[in-house]
Amino acid sequence: MNLVWQRFTLSYLPLREYLGTSYLHRSLVGLLYSWRQSSLLIQWGETIAVVLLSLVYALAPFVSNALLGLILVACAGFWMLLTLSDKTTPNTPSVTPIHLLILLYWGIATVATALSPVKKAALSDLINLTLYLLLFALCARAMTSPRFRSWLIALYLHISLIISVYGVRQWFFGAPALANWVDPTSPFTKTTRVYSYLGNPNLLAGYLLPAVVLSIVAIFAWQSWFKKALALTMCIVNSSCLILTFSRGGWIGLVVAVLILIGLLYYWWSVQMPPFWRTSLPWILVICLTGTLVLSIVFVEPVRERVFSIFADRKDSSNNFRRNVWTAVFKMIQDYPITGIGPGHNAFNKIYPIYQLPRYSALSAYSIFLEVTVETGFVGLACFLWLLVVIFNTASLQLQQLREIKSVDGFWIIGAIASLAGILAHNLVDTVWFRPEVNTTWWLMVALIASYYKPMSQGQARAVNSSNPEPTAG
Repeated sequence: MNLVWQRFTLSYLPLREYLGTSYLHRSLVGLLYSWRQSSLLIQWGETIAVVLLSLVYALAPFVSNALLGLILVACAGFWMLLTLSDKTTPNTPSVTPIHLLILLYWGIATVATALSPVKKAALSDLINLTLYLLLFALCARAMTSPRFRSWLIALYLHISLIISVYGVRQWFFGAPALANWVDPTSPFTKTTRVYSYLGNPNLLAGYLLPAVVLSIVAIFAWQSWFKKALALTMCIVNSSCLILTFSRGGWIGLVVAVLILIGLLYYWWSVQMPPFWRTSLPWILVICLTGTLVLSIVFVEPVRERVFSIFADRKDSSNNFRRNVWTAVFKMIQDYPITGIGPGHNAFNKIYPIYQLPRYSALSAYSIFLEVTVETGFVGLACFLWLLVVIFNTASLQLQQLREIKSVDGFWIIGAIASLAGILAHNLVDTVWFRPEVNTTWWLMVALIASYYKPMSQGQARAVNSSNPEPTAG
C-alpha cells in the first residue's frame, strides 16, 4: 500500500536520471551556457530574479493588473533565459514532482483552450495562467537559496503589514463601501467592512490569510527578540484586519488554517513534551479556541450576524446569489464535462450568460473547484486535485525530515501548509484565488514548499516500504 501511495504522490521519482537521459532537457537546457560564461549580467542572474520577484510581491496590492502583468512577463522571460543558459547537469535547476504536475495541468489547460467554444477568449487567459505558473518556477528556483527565501517571506510580511495598518485605520475612521457586499435587509449593513488598498474585503481577507499564518510561525522561526516582537505585531495587526473584513469565507479559511497550524505545531513539539502535556494540550487548545469563537458569537453582534448568515441559506442575498450562480455553472459543466470551456474569466463571461438565471450575472463560479471544473472539465479537476495531493505530500515529507534534524526551517513548511489549506477553505465559496493579489501569494507558498524538496533515494524508499512485502521501485 505504501508503494502505491509513493507512486501516486511521486514521492520516489528518479528525476535526475530522467533529466540526464531526456532529449528535450539536453536540447534546451544549456543552449546558451557559453554565452552565460561571458555575460556579466547573467552572472548575477539569481539576484536579478529576486529583484523581479520582489517587484511582484511589493507592488501586487497597489498597482493595476496591466502593470503587474508586465512584471510577470519579465519574470517569465528571465526564467526562460536562466533555464536556457543553465549548466547541462540535471541537478540545475531543481525539478520536483510539483513541477511535473503543474506542467501536466498546463497541458490540460492548453487542450481545453484548443477545444474551447470561445478559443480567442480562452487563449488570452491561458497566457495569464502560463505567466503565473512560470512565476512559480522562478520563485521555486530563487527560494532554494536560504537568503533569498528569507528575503521574499519578509518582504511579503512587511507589505501585508502596511496593507493591514491601512485597513485597521479604515475601521476606526470609516470607509465607503465600493460595492454591495452585504444583504441590504440585514442589520449588519451599517458595519464597516475594511478593504484597504485592494478595494474588496473578500479579496483583502484572501491576501492576508497567509500573512497571518506566516507571522505566527515567524515568532518561532525568527531568532532575535526584536524580530519575534515584530512578528507578534504583524500577527496581531494582520489578524485584526482580516477579522474586520467580515468576510465569511475569509473567517472559514482562518479557522481552518489556525486549526491545521495548531495540529502541525503540536506534531513538531510533541516528541519534546512531557506525557501529560502531550495528551492534554490538544484538548486544551481546542477548548480555548472553541470558547473564544462562542464568546465572540454571543457578545459581538456583527460577528453573530455574519456567522448566522452562513446558515441562512437563500434567506441571505449573498447565499442566494451563489446558489443561483452554481445552478447555472452545473449546467455548463454538464454540457462541457471533459475539457470544459477553456481557462479564465474571459471564456466564462462568454459562455455563462447563455446559462445564467435572470438578474444573476457573475464573473466566476464562486467556488475554486467548480471554476476549475467548468474551465478544464473533470480531466482538469482530477489533475488539480492530484496536484494538491502532491503538494501536501511533498510538504509533509520535507517537514518530517526537518523535524528529525530540528531545523527551524520546518516552521516555514508548517506555515505554507496551513496557508494553502486556509486559502482552499476560503475559496470553496469564493474565487478570489484567481485574482492576482491572491494567486501570486498562493504560488509563493507552493514555491516555498518546492524549494525544500530533496529527492528520496532508493534506500529511503526501501526503508519506507520495509513493512510492505512488495518490491520497491527501482
